[in-house]
Amino acid sequence: MGNIDGAVSERKRTYDVFLSFRGEDTRDGFTRHLYDALCRKGIITFMDDGELQLGDRIGPKLLKAIEESWISIVVFSENYAASSWCLDELVKIHDCIKSKNQLVCPIFYKVDPSDVRHQKGSYGEAMTKHESRFGKDSEMVRKWRSTLIEMAKLKGKHLKLEQGRDESKFIDDLAREIFNKVSPKDLSSDEHIVGREYLVKELKSHLELES
Repeated sequence: MGNIDGAVSERKRTYDVFLSFRGEDTRDGFTRHLYDALCRKGIITFMDDGELQLGDRIGPKLLKAIEESWISIVVFSENYAASSWCLDELVKIHDCIKSKNQLVCPIFYKVDPSDVRHQKGSYGEAMTKHESRFGKDSEMVRKWRSTLIEMAKLKGKHLKLEQGRDESKFIDDLAREIFNKVSPKDLSSDEHIVGREYLVKELKSHLELES
């Protein structure tokens, strides 16, 4: 499967990165800081700023954004699996790994990867609630469970609870790694630069020197 160690494919894309995350956990903290770090490097990143109401399912806008991204970063946080929206995103990302050779970078944000894979702790509680709501025999819930297992098997990055003070370095290192996966030539094109308020002058100078 296409974890972040693989090579970015040459297929056409709209976004370099799609961020999948639970808003209430990381929107105003880790994920926002990661988004800003990626954008500062000129990496075109999709981060949904809206919040679906309880019971809403993922819409075509998000599905299309996932399909048109080269890399998906999945931030597995404490309450990620409690959201059917997040789980639908995860299924779509998993499909794109298989059908479009999309790369994925799982981030286990202050959760144990084994809890995600084996659905223990908050992940076990969330899936039990989904079963109560949709039924134990729900094909959708089975798909969510199997996708969590498969995604948690991928090589990812684990930010432990006690590493909170190192979050900035973690984010900077990840942004640098993602940048190295994307062609500098593509990043310097007009299509990617226009409207990117976060693209710093230092990056532009760096790319011009290498062109």
